[in-house]
Amino acid sequence: MPIVIRLGLAQLINWGVNFYLPGAFAWRIARDMGWAQTWVFAGPSLAMLVMAAVSPLSGRWLERFGGRRVMCVGTLICTVGCVALATGSTLAQFYAAWCLLGIGMRLSLYDAAFATLAALYGAAARRPMTQITLIGGLATTVFWPLGNWLGDTWGWRTGVFVYGVIGLVAWALLRSLPPTPPRIPAADEIRKARAPLPWASALLYGAIMAMISILSSGLAAHLTSVLSTRGLPVGLAALWGVGQVCARMLEWLQPRQASAVKLNVVVGIGLPLCFALGLAGLSSPLAAGIFIFGYGALNGLATLLRASLPLELLSHDAYARALGTLLAPAFAVSAVAPWGYSLAREHWGDTAVLWVSLVIGLLIGAAALSLRRRAPQAPASRTFEETRSTS
Repeated sequence: MPIVIRLGLAQLINWGVNFYLPGAFAWRIARDMGWAQTWVFAGPSLAMLVMAAVSPLSGRWLERFGGRRVMCVGTLICTVGCVALATGSTLAQFYAAWCLLGIGMRLSLYDAAFATLAALYGAAARRPMTQITLIGGLATTVFWPLGNWLGDTWGWRTGVFVYGVIGLVAWALLRSLPPTPPRIPAADEIRKARAPLPWASALLYGAIMAMISILSSGLAAHLTSVLSTRGLPVGLAALWGVGQVCARMLEWLQPRQASAVKLNVVVGIGLPLCFALGLAGLSSPLAAGIFIFGYGALNGLATLLRASLPLELLSHDAYARALGTLLAPAFAVSAVAPWGYSLAREHWGDTAVLWVSLVIGLLIGAAALSLRRRAPQAPASRTFEETRSTS
């Protein structure tokens, strides 16, 4: 099985059973345990804070031990976290499980996979990055329906435990990957001496990724519940994953991919338009479906930008370490998203989710335009095949 397919399937599983777990089980946990939803959604928020704390270290671990080892360890930690979540009976145990999941997710999700591909392929890593996200983007399409079925049939505890067992499949896929090539010692001194990004571009990149993470984690935790309370089919949420895959497929099919900085502007302008559509037609299944599909498509492109923007803005030799530092604020800020969205819903109703998202989308658009003005002109892109032929 090709490396890209194995890595993509592992990402599909790890995203589905960990990051998107609250979308299928959080409201069931709150109902069964008698806890307020804000307490339950504080668990995913805590996980994001842990991810922020681990993020600067993760880049160093990836450089030192290689992507395969780090992602395998992270996946096993996530499995232990799911088991702890399924068997816990107190809030303290619940939050401890989410701390484990936070460590595991930071070491096993896209950022670790992207850093591994950057180490393998350098500036040509964008195409294989797109390929693994084509598969990983189906996580909500596969695991939200599966989680809802498991929760309805066997209860949330069994469902979360099954998620943990499925995580072992991801571990087996990652274990079969080739090790990342050893780091060249001479490159260490170059890496330490190089300033990865101009400070203004670094701030804008970090701010954009933080706001995109707020949208993703907040909506992932609440979308199925909002659909249910509005009387809409919960199955519409699966269009999120379909939209992600369609957008990434279009990106992958381009013979020469567009500049990431320019694509970032498209996403920044599209997000507020998408949330405006959601506010205008959330009561209609058709309009809700178009909104979810559209947001999924934009979120799918945003995930690619998280990886590909630094490829245009810094040397790939510094990729893993710089990304670990630049993304730490994104995890920290987005930690409040599930809890904050829950609080907004309690005070102002379901539409508050979309109003908050609209404001954030406008801020992303403004930051994307500012980065476009400041970013250096990207060199002409080379295809993945061209780079391989010259290596």
